[in-house]
Amino acid sequence: MNSLRTSLMLLVAVPLVAFAGDKTPAKGKTADKAAAAADCHHPADKAATAPKPEAAKDDSWKLTRGEALKGASEVKLAELLSKPQAHDGKTVRLEGTVRKACEKKGCWMELAPEGQAKGPGVRVTFKDYGFFVPLDSAGSQARVEGVVKVAELSEGHAAHYEAEGAIVPRGADGKPREVQLVATGVELRR
Repeated sequence: MNSLRTSLMLLVAVPLVAFAGDKTPAKGKTADKAAAAADCHHPADKAATAPKPEAAKDDSWKLTRGEALKGASEVKLAELLSKPQAHDGKTVRLEGTVRKACEKKGCWMELAPEGQAKGPGVRVTFKDYGFFVPLDSAGSQARVEGVVKVAELSEGHAAHYEAEGAIVPRGADGKPREVQLVATGVELRR
């Protein structure tokens, strides 16, 4: 009788212990995860499945991600690209065409002036990776608000973006530099 009771308890206890697992990370695990996250711009999915676009009266659609646009001062995309240092660290609103979007998760997009297939653009990422855009966003019109950042990229990050089809501008010294915007809110239209 005791062996039957012990066997039944083990049948219940072993799976419970396996499901509980160790919730405290080992010293090396946290560092390994941080190093992996630094190498790739595709973090674990934080955003849930994308809701369907809202239908508008004129049969176009508008998709909003992140916070609602709050009315930051509007800056022309061409002006930002020609004088990025004047806007570095400031919150602005931009409008432009989505030339390219991340094809793996939608964790970035590249805005360019209308009809500009080559040349510099603005890489838009999303605050705290709190939201993403659809993978097929290229060709959409976008309005975004966020903080401008003028950044020099590592060769690894530049190669990563270029492998996904992005255009990464390089300075006269050959170093990859770009104008970025960390968006708090995005509106897309087709």
